[in-house]
Amino acid sequence: MDKLVIEGPCQLSGSVQVSGAKNAALPILMGCLLSETPVVLSNVPHLKDVTTTIQLLATMGVEVMFDEELNIEIDASSITTKEAPYELVKTMRASILTMGPLLARFGEAKVSLPGGCAIGSRPVNIHIEGMQKMGAEIKVEQGYIIATADRLVGADITMEPVTVTGTENLLMAAVLAEGRTTLRNAAKEPEVSDLANFLNKMGAKISGIDTDTLVIDGVEKLTGVSYRVIPDRIEAGTYLAAAALTQSCVTVKDVVPEHLTAVLDKFTEAGALITSTEDTITLDMRNRTLKPVNIVTDPYPDFPTDMQAQFVVMNCLADGEADVEETIFENRFMHVSELVRMGADIHVEGNVAHTKGVDHLIGAPVMATDLRASASLILAGLVANGETVVSRIYHIDRGYELIEEKFHKLGAHIYRAN
Repeated sequence: MDKLVIEGPCQLSGSVQVSGAKNAALPILMGCLLSETPVVLSNVPHLKDVTTTIQLLATMGVEVMFDEELNIEIDASSITTKEAPYELVKTMRASILTMGPLLARFGEAKVSLPGGCAIGSRPVNIHIEGMQKMGAEIKVEQGYIIATADRLVGADITMEPVTVTGTENLLMAAVLAEGRTTLRNAAKEPEVSDLANFLNKMGAKISGIDTDTLVIDGVEKLTGVSYRVIPDRIEAGTYLAAAALTQSCVTVKDVVPEHLTAVLDKFTEAGALITSTEDTITLDMRNRTLKPVNIVTDPYPDFPTDMQAQFVVMNCLADGEADVEETIFENRFMHVSELVRMGADIHVEGNVAHTKGVDHLIGAPVMATDLRASASLILAGLVANGETVVSRIYHIDRGYELIEEKFHKLGAHIYRAN
């Protein structure tokens, strides 16, 4: 099993190209099931979850082709099966997003209950209840959700709590439903908006994009388009956190700064100098003191849970004490025990991680437990004294494209080993 070996401490410099957003690409790939003609997608990251999604679509009879520029053509005009099997779904929660498109276009779906990162309970009851309100008959048998409907009908649905995948699934179900659907307390993440913009380009009628109330007037059919996936704001934030930790200056390119407003505010509070253009962000931490920052994770546009682990590492080396409160997932401090092995001073009580800054971390063998925890351990390795070996990096390959190559270009001493 692959490992990442990092020799620290590192000094970084230069620029890094941000890949397409995994959390936008996956629902958009599922959304291609709604189109009666081929769709061409660009800026899709080459990640394990994307590969799994393409395999999942292929098992349904979807034709998938790549051109020389690695654009992906998805042709779902003639699907042979409406099932998402456990063998593929077990590794990736986003597979649940096949349910809405299949049910909307074909009137049937059989989807295995999903797997994915072990970061807490992420129930699918909101997906099921929403589609039942739209007229679907749903039963759960032997680990599968089995849904049928002659044609979905519009409904007024309030989602509680806010759910990204729930919003996306019901949004895709609603675009071909008869009449108007209103989704209240909808997620406002940029990845949700990207899906909505993609669907509109295919002929859907969605209004209220970027707000917590989405109004969808159902249409008879959707047709294929060419579409470019938005950049990955969490990947961008991770490289900026690496620059802050190593007291370096790094520019992330092909990014949307507005998608990172809450994160950039915290970088500034931590003592970094931030400058942005229309599609770049530069963080300069040279000759500056890293300050501790208190953080509470909340749905967009507030501070994202997917940047929590990276800021915990920053606080470990900051000059003072800070609290990081996790409000989204109940099991997302699994990286803390590994950071403590590297010399960090962290105490977790409930959903709050209290850090006291230390002078340095010490390289050690550590084990990744989920996607963002993997990223935090790599960041710790970049700044620690000596060698850090991060095992179980299949987690990081689910969400970061060519991470060791990108860090190597920035000057890090990092390589992949068996």
